[in-house]
Amino acid sequence: MPPSSPAPTSASALLRRVRHIEIRTRRLVTDAMVGAYHSVFKGQGMDFEEVREYAPGDDVRRIDWNVTAKMDRPFVKKFREERELTLMLLVDGSASGTFGSAAVSKRELAAEIASVLAFSATRNNDKIGLGLFTDRMEKFVHPQKGRQHILRVIRDILCFMPQNRGTDLVDALNYTNRLLRRRAIVILISDFLQGPEGKLPNPASPRSRELFRALALTNRRHDLICVSLSDPREYELPAVGLLSIQDSETGEVVEINTNKAGVRGQYRQENRQRLDLFRRGLMQTGAGVLPLSTNESYIMPLRRFFEQRSRRR
Repeated sequence: MPPSSPAPTSASALLRRVRHIEIRTRRLVTDAMVGAYHSVFKGQGMDFEEVREYAPGDDVRRIDWNVTAKMDRPFVKKFREERELTLMLLVDGSASGTFGSAAVSKRELAAEIASVLAFSATRNNDKIGLGLFTDRMEKFVHPQKGRQHILRVIRDILCFMPQNRGTDLVDALNYTNRLLRRRAIVILISDFLQGPEGKLPNPASPRSRELFRALALTNRRHDLICVSLSDPREYELPAVGLLSIQDSETGEVVEINTNKAGVRGQYRQENRQRLDLFRRGLMQTGAGVLPLSTNESYIMPLRRFFEQRSRRR
């Protein structure tokens, strides 16, 4: 499918887009969102801070018996969460991300989601890193803190001009696992369209099995969340007569008669079925899966996702 939103043509246009996303997403990063982020993504451990006198309701397992014996009254140990985490955003920069039949393209939606997560992370004093990939890792920004760093991350996503058009998710995951030595939160944002056909791979195919193994391995090393992006026009066709569809990643063009209800129904059924099966396969890897579409708001699904993970933990 052809790209719908070209890269910015000037520095001023890019700056306006970055500023627009910053204003919009900072407004969305409410205390509720930050609290949900904090409760879902815990620190690496607990550090001893001090002892204090026991109060009714304190966990008796935290009683410091040595101090209690010396003071002749109960004291408990107080711990502080070792909070600092690393949030690594892995964003699919392949050609299919420029498509969007709604108000935004998948690339723009990815930038907004990354922005919300990055501002939530920085409110918790976490580091943010970025990996932009196609069929290889094309840009890797090491994790840092601060507003200027977040703005750089947003800018890099929006103005990214990929050297290649394809997608290799396994290579991106392996690259990230080699570079991230400590456990991190890894957010993989992609439409998961792969291969020369530019479609979701069959969940039973060797390519999918290799991807699922890489996802499961990454989830064991890190806290992995897959944000699966889609656009309604990728799975449904309008009745507009003969329609030429170009694959963004291969350039191949096919012609379809969309006036035939059977053609539209078959197209919708096959693609929806493949999408459902593929997302089920993603969930079986143990990673979190958050499906989002360009024609729907991502705020409530993101909050629900955080709340559900928080309850499970």
